[in-house]
Amino acid sequence: MGNASAYFLGLDVGTQGTKAIVLDAERECVVARAASSYGLIEGLGPGHAEQHPLTWLDAISAVLDQLGKAGIERTAIAAIGVSGQQHGFVPLDRDGAILRPAKLWCDTATAVEARELSQRLGRHVPTGFTASKILWLKRHEPERFARLSTVLLPHDYVNYVLTGRAVMEAGDASGTGFFDPAARAFDSRAIAAIDDDLGTKIPPLVGPGDVVGRVAFAGRDVFGLAESTLVATGGGDNMMSAIGSGATRTGVVVVSLGTSGTVFTRTERPLIDPRGLIAPFCDSAGAWLPLLCVMNSTGVTEEIRSLAGTEFDGDLGRLTRAAAAVEPGVGGALLLPYLNGERVPDLPEATGALIGIRPGTLRVPELFRLALEGTSLNLALGVDRMRALGVGVEAVRLVGGAAANPLWRSILAATLDAPVVRSAEPESAALGGAIQALWTWRRARGESISIDAVAAPYVRVEGDVEAPDPRLRACYREAKERFVHHAIALFGEKADPRG
Repeated sequence: MGNASAYFLGLDVGTQGTKAIVLDAERECVVARAASSYGLIEGLGPGHAEQHPLTWLDAISAVLDQLGKAGIERTAIAAIGVSGQQHGFVPLDRDGAILRPAKLWCDTATAVEARELSQRLGRHVPTGFTASKILWLKRHEPERFARLSTVLLPHDYVNYVLTGRAVMEAGDASGTGFFDPAARAFDSRAIAAIDDDLGTKIPPLVGPGDVVGRVAFAGRDVFGLAESTLVATGGGDNMMSAIGSGATRTGVVVVSLGTSGTVFTRTERPLIDPRGLIAPFCDSAGAWLPLLCVMNSTGVTEEIRSLAGTEFDGDLGRLTRAAAAVEPGVGGALLLPYLNGERVPDLPEATGALIGIRPGTLRVPELFRLALEGTSLNLALGVDRMRALGVGVEAVRLVGGAAANPLWRSILAATLDAPVVRSAEPESAALGGAIQALWTWRRARGESISIDAVAAPYVRVEGDVEAPDPRLRACYREAKERFVHHAIALFGEKADPRG
């Protein structure tokens, strides 16, 4: 490419922290990475999950400092792609100031507003989506709503700080509840259902591969980046993870294990679920990304891990080995893992439940295995729905830090009834942001190239393929039916996402 000094930065601004990956396109490799952790605002009421966007900016500054110490000069960064947690609501006033902390994807305090919008529109609007958060602000904080001038999503806000330009793109916008993914356009009826004037507060769309802008003002003054640095559209974390894990072509099905658990694949046409459980998202490269999202994944396993105390001294490997020694199915016990409510099935106000407790069940290894099994069974029920809607799931590519857990891989292979292989890069969203930045930069220089071709040198798998164990498959097939039976008994018929 003739530009050995140019670097391409991917930023993943997530719920638990911000991660960065830097690509050297001349050598076709990752040359640096960094991370900065943070948490949610504490002391809020039940269902509320919020972060202040300035927390994200502080974390970006921290990772840029780390990259500088690793030899990456900020002025040598040619382009940036930002991945952000989906569905969050960043409200700005007319001067671009933040009106209040952002309500996040995992905030379920807007369940009433989500149900009301679903009834008005005649389609399912998930509680986690942005639309219900805007209506919540209008209802509960009218003085702030009166000052609302611009609605942004988390990654859009970072782009705004970098460039001074407020825009959205189809991938992340698909998770707002006021966007029509099939038409790749905003839904004026849904916007009006929230507020008559909301349409004037939603920024314009930019297309896949377009340039949002170049670094300016705050991007230069706050982060010390060069004004020549190009900023790509970025996208929601799932869209960026799709780019960073190989779902830039059809046939690659990705399971991502993070705070939430997601399953997605690229399609050339939109997939519409009549119940609205499988999101008909656009991707951030010009196609579609039907996506299943469950709200309870590694958060559940970390809850159990926190109980271990000094017994395992925080050693996840030791805890996993102890759980692997527990009989599959844990004597008929089940964990319904709805600690944060749930999106699939649509149970935003549900709580978790332990079923079938016997002497010995409440030991930490047994509980940890139950957490792995319960989250996997819940995910598998959603995948059953994806299959029923026509998504082929013949093999699965696993991403996220939890992909390194061998016991979880074996349980997932059996519950999903599909071979599982691990992506070599666990931080697929940050990698996707860097790849998109490189793709956009090359397009801006006049090249006609697909994002799949740009991604090919960087997206790899590693380790052996985990095939479904026949004994585990039979065990979990039966456990899945009991899981659904108990979920229906506690939460009603909608607790079965397959119907």
